[in-house]
Amino acid sequence: MRIMKNIVPGLVLFLTIAACSDDKTNLVVYTTHGKELVEEFVEAFEKENPNVRVYSIDMGSQDALDRIRSEKANPQASVWWGAPAPLFMQAAAESLLSVYEPTWAAGIESQYRGEHHFWYGTFLTPEVIGFNTEKLTEETAPQDWDELLQPEWKDRIVIRSPLASGTMRAIFISRILESLRNGNTAEDGFEWLRKLDKNTHSYAADQTMLYIKLARGESEVTLWNMPDIMLQNNVNNYPFDFVMPKSGTVIVTDCIALVRGGKHRQLAQKFYEFVTSKEALVQQAHKYYRIPARSDIDKEKLPEWMREPINAIPMDWKLFAEKSNEWMRYWDENIRNQGQ
Repeated sequence: MRIMKNIVPGLVLFLTIAACSDDKTNLVVYTTHGKELVEEFVEAFEKENPNVRVYSIDMGSQDALDRIRSEKANPQASVWWGAPAPLFMQAAAESLLSVYEPTWAAGIESQYRGEHHFWYGTFLTPEVIGFNTEKLTEETAPQDWDELLQPEWKDRIVIRSPLASGTMRAIFISRILESLRNGNTAEDGFEWLRKLDKNTHSYAADQTMLYIKLARGESEVTLWNMPDIMLQNNVNNYPFDFVMPKSGTVIVTDCIALVRGGKHRQLAQKFYEFVTSKEALVQQAHKYYRIPARSDIDKEKLPEWMREPINAIPMDWKLFAEKSNEWMRYWDENIRNQGQ
């Protein structure tokens, strides 16, 4: 029995696990990777370890960090699988993670792992401009970030609410960091977000609602991550495609870590190694469009499109980790829905 919900209160989780009175060992994993990918690998892990039951709790990236933070005195999860690196940086700074050096640590570049082995990158996730293919084509969809601000896109954009979403936080904060990198101020970046808000038709509470709104044509354009758009199109037949922004894109390092104080340490390490093995990453690349962060995987074993370089926007991830909560709070209080 697995739980795949946005947020499951700690008491409900405890009672659910307690209700399973067999002799299996329970392992709790907080994840952001969606049920398609997660359920396949949880089932495969349980098959190899028949005395184990994995509870995979699916939620937004920021929700996962907030949950682990609130449970610091009594951790419920043993593994945190999925969220952008800045959130793992925050968690490490707050002593929420446990040191673990995976067996493949030598196969990943230093920028894709945390100091002192608190977290490691799993995927490199490009953020893109998604669109409904029944409404737009690759040529008629917005071609770059700034084009989203043009009057023609007013009330045609749907956005996943960024407060709980690591993907959207990365995109939003990239606009502020880009402003700073160009010698301007954070306020200039907020002005960009104000203009986007004016063109935004609605903010979806979660990614499922985002997919529904975009698929129904309630809005024609979104900002989201490339793997999910490809997955929803190719697996779930949603009319989705994407444009890679011409000026460059944010490439998020998606990570994994052990939760400090989590139960069943050796079993948690085994799960960590299972979902990040070369074999698992190659399968995730082909079936779920996930670009491995590891550099020791034979490129010939990956999809051909993954071998092409992606134009990445420079990002100050440490500043991101330090300022993201402050900046997103300002956006929520002073910009969100102000242009409606």
